[in-house]
Amino acid sequence: MLELKNIKVAYGPATALWDVSLQVNTGELVCVVGPNAAGKTTLINAIAGLNPLQSGVMTFNGTDLTKLEPHMFCDAGIALVPESRRLFVEMSVMENLELGSFIPKAKIHRAQTLEMVLELFPILKEKSHQMAGSLSGGQQQMVAIGRALMAKPQLLLLDEPSLGLAPTIVHDMFAIIKKVNQEGISVLLVEQNVTMALEVASRGYVLEEGRVAIEGAASDLLNSPQIQKAYLGIHE
Repeated sequence: MLELKNIKVAYGPATALWDVSLQVNTGELVCVVGPNAAGKTTLINAIAGLNPLQSGVMTFNGTDLTKLEPHMFCDAGIALVPESRRLFVEMSVMENLELGSFIPKAKIHRAQTLEMVLELFPILKEKSHQMAGSLSGGQQQMVAIGRALMAKPQLLLLDEPSLGLAPTIVHDMFAIIKKVNQEGISVLLVEQNVTMALEVASRGYVLEEGRVAIEGAASDLLNSPQIQKAYLGIHE
């Protein structure tokens, strides 16, 4: 489905990603984990069309994404839930959700997709007429994910969905992400919470200083002494 080969992204003279390669197969839930400033957000924004590539290849369902204008990525089947959610806080929950289905192929199915989103997040039905900015952090993250799902994506990109959420809410959020994937939507999850990300994903990549340091089955990474020592504080 999604394939990146040796992509390089830079901000002016500063290179943020060096020869990064990864793939997400149809129906997979793949995570990218790593420390702050590793390049995770740069990577996911590149996949969403927000950061241009300096070099490398990026294809989605056989389409060369580097030849598409950024606004065409959503139409191609890619939807992003950005870091910090970026909702329209002075608009209602329902208005935020409906904005997610602005592309023609999504608008046709708006009622059906909205029903699915509200089944996934029942609390949003109760609060559909409230201003998005009045919701709790966890509820706002539900709106952000719901808005992306309204575009009927084949691939959902999630950038740090647990950021700023209470620990009890984080557990629920990851359960929801897994459920979204079980609905048949491929997911690429970028996350600092290494344990939770690897527990829900099938495969994972560890990004360090703009490079893929390790990749493999999520269960193998979770049990790797290197990962346990560097990210989980576990020492033999």
